Amino acid sequence: MGYPHKPHQKETVLLSQYFGDPEARTYGGWVKRGGYEALKKALGMSPAEVVEVVKVSGLRGRGGAGFPAGVKWSFMPKEKSKPHYLCCNADESEPGTFKDREIMRWTPHALIEGCAIAMHAIQAEVGYIYIRGEFTEAIRIMQAALDEAYKVGTLGANAMGSGRRLDIWIHRGAGAYICGEETALMNSIEGRRGNPRIRPPFPAQAGVFGMPTTVNNVETLTSVPHIINRGAEWYQKLSLSNPKSSGTKLFSVCGHVARPGNYEVTMGFPLKDLIYDLAGLRDGRTLKACQPGGSSVPILDRAETEACLLDYEGCVGQGTMLGSGGLIVFDDSADMVYQIMRLTRFYAHESCAQCTQCREGTGWTVRILERILSGKGTMGDLDLLLDIGEQMTGKTICVLSDSCAVPVVSGIKKFRGEFEAYITGARKPVLAVA
Repeated sequence: MGYPHKPHQKETVLLSQYFGDPEARTYGGWVKRGGYEALKKALGMSPAEVVEVVKVSGLRGRGGAGFPAGVKWSFMPKEKSKPHYLCCNADESEPGTFKDREIMRWTPHALIEGCAIAMHAIQAEVGYIYIRGEFTEAIRIMQAALDEAYKVGTLGANAMGSGRRLDIWIHRGAGAYICGEETALMNSIEGRRGNPRIRPPFPAQAGVFGMPTTVNNVETLTSVPHIINRGAEWYQKLSLSNPKSSGTKLFSVCGHVARPGNYEVTMGFPLKDLIYDLAGLRDGRTLKACQPGGSSVPILDRAETEACLLDYEGCVGQGTMLGSGGLIVFDDSADMVYQIMRLTRFYAHESCAQCTQCREGTGWTVRILERILSGKGTMGDLDLLLDIGEQMTGKTICVLSDSCAVPVVSGIKKFRGEFEAYITGARKPVLAVA
């Protein structure tokens, strides 16, 4: 059945080492585990030195884009004529992704430390952690950790006695997927509608409140203390494949698997081993497809999945993206037409309606897919969906429109027979659409 099992390959535990350990949530417990040593070390370095260490490490943004973190930090103005800001993107609304939530739930001080180091590196005195509003437990735990850090003087007007002001605030989101896009996030922090902004200007030029700003993901920032403590070269060597993809990566595995959850592996780990050996398929089932980077990336069929390495270049080589690391697995029981329709419903609901291609295209896509699933589709609908997908891709302010189109286009190309089965009547309708 499926891929023949090899000896069980272990995870590389770094960020997730203390998941499930309640004492690690407290300031004292975190210090016992080596916490805040990296911040102390970083505060003894110049901002430029910290930026260089992170740049050499090869750490890339773990929120989906994969842009080198140190390079992004270097875009901030060197001469500080205006206030600088850090925004931590903890919105995590991508379907299939739940890694950042666990970092905040179990190791809140790891994120605070990463934020503080980044603030020092970009010469920011104020940082915002923008947390998805539904993460009520994570918000409570993060606020308690911040209160502890202020109480002992790790944060505040004289952080760790360094003379540096480091103030961090939690900003609670209100349930909008679009606010995971960095410029919409900044608009939301400012109290405005969460619509993405046209770029340029880029955040490093004019971000939150019109000031130079860097936006990083939770997992990205939580990786920084490890790099400061153990060195850029150590982190750079954490790779099983391509030197351009270094470090470990958390993958949120869900869907048709026996053991859903978060798994941390070294970059370049075989996707098939994560699915077959670590998460496991359900008894009696075989793999059909997967999305390795969340619901917005192209779908891989079984052969592509078994050939894919989990790093940025490996995923691109198979025609998909590493994205946020939200691995959605489909076994042979999955109705791919129905599953793709469910994804498009989500994106149509979450569109901010600012761009015509997204506002109209997502709704059209849903209605056509619902028509096919109700047994009223035509063969022309498949070409129409591909044409709409083309018009929705690369033509809007943000990539929500692309995120809706990509699974549809890849789904039709790889599972066209399932779409045609509904159209020809070979498969019974599963929806009733007027």
